[in-house]
Amino acid sequence: MVRSCMLSKAKGAPAGPLSLSATLTFACCYLPFAALNTSVAVQVPNYFARHIGLGLAVGGVFGLIRLIDIPLDPFLGLIMDRTRTPLGRYRPWMMLGAPVLMLAIYMMYEAPVGASRGYLLLWLLIMYLGMSLLLLAANAWAATLAASYTQRSRIFGAMQGLGTLGAVAILVIPILVAKLEHGTDAQGIQAVGWFLVIMAPITIALVTLRTPEPLTKVQASRVRLSDYAGLLARPNVLRLIAADFFIIMGPAWMSALYLFFFTDSRGFSVSAANGLLVIYIAAGLFGAPATAWLANRINKQRALAVTAVGYSLMLIVIFVSPKANFAIAAPPMFLAGALAAGSVVMIRSLTADIGDEIRLEKGQQQIGLLYAMTSGTTKAAGAFAVALTFWVLGLVGYNPAEHAINGPAQIRGLELAYAIGPIVFVMLGGACFLGYKLSAERHADIRRQLDERDALYAESPVIEGLAPSPGETLVTGP
Repeated sequence: MVRSCMLSKAKGAPAGPLSLSATLTFACCYLPFAALNTSVAVQVPNYFARHIGLGLAVGGVFGLIRLIDIPLDPFLGLIMDRTRTPLGRYRPWMMLGAPVLMLAIYMMYEAPVGASRGYLLLWLLIMYLGMSLLLLAANAWAATLAASYTQRSRIFGAMQGLGTLGAVAILVIPILVAKLEHGTDAQGIQAVGWFLVIMAPITIALVTLRTPEPLTKVQASRVRLSDYAGLLARPNVLRLIAADFFIIMGPAWMSALYLFFFTDSRGFSVSAANGLLVIYIAAGLFGAPATAWLANRINKQRALAVTAVGYSLMLIVIFVSPKANFAIAAPPMFLAGALAAGSVVMIRSLTADIGDEIRLEKGQQQIGLLYAMTSGTTKAAGAFAVALTFWVLGLVGYNPAEHAINGPAQIRGLELAYAIGPIVFVMLGGACFLGYKLSAERHADIRRQLDERDALYAESPVIEGLAPSPGETLVTGP
């Protein structure tokens, strides 16, 4: 492999805000993650329940996978924070995640009809490992690229916005397969798999080859399980992981029931339901930057509360709208999607701010561990949403199999499950940051102190020994 070196004259932290082109280049890393995350939330449970033939057992597999997978994220976060290689701290982990993810995607989306629960469990676990490697590295790397309160909103908004493009693409692909190739729903999902397999290495290569990785001062320390307890003892961290769980749980609950609800209750075809979902996801291109703009004016926790309340109101509007009317359903779906995307931007940006507070007080870089914890709650929320919703469907007697006939009582149970769960969880998430004290002014002071410390580190003999000339920060690419 040919190793290239990119040098920045900045001392410790980036010299200034990333340019728009650099921000968008790095944000490309969210394209495959957001696309796959949307597909796993909406398409994969339905695909394995109906086409592969696992039925309601899919919910149990998604729930079980979390008991195995969630502990991996904090461990990976600890290792990433202590990683020191010529290629950087987070870059190698992103490069490792791409091939792992590609293999798992192929095996998941090309699963044979009649595949067992063990097959789904194995490849879902490997897929989540690849997603963790990409997501943890990307979020922690982004926190080092965007240092200020407002820059954080900008870069995480860009990541969410570009991720939306990937999510829209995987929803459009089945529609195109059905319209242009007259393919089945299952063939449309398989085409999504090939799209993901091709897109992942391209976007990850673009990011790892063209994005700098600033060096920051951290104390050398061993990986310790007590680091978890230390973080969980901090009130702001508890707020964060609770809010992340609830904010993700709401839309994930909705996603798990989406195709069932819109086809069997609202009377839409699968193609029309996918079309509405495209509108919902595409709204993130508006919602992510709009919420970032709002946060820079009223602060992030208030912007999070606005998105939570607005999202809940839009779900109520969708629930009471006339059936099978695309034109009436589209506007509230757009607004709900915009608000859902905005809430995720706020959670990721708040995570980076809290990470700075911890680094100043403890002198240790724990942003990877912090993102690992929120990644764990995010994945737990997504999987538990599938497990719980499928359990609820079983309680009300709803049958998700292809061509199954469900009576009025079963459809009513489906409708209540779809409406109540997301609203309760999202509102709880918005309430988690009531009384939050880390304001924009307080964070600006934290960043000033960190930048002064990092400037001294950039001039130290250790870095001078690594860099071609004194006073330069070495950032490498493969």
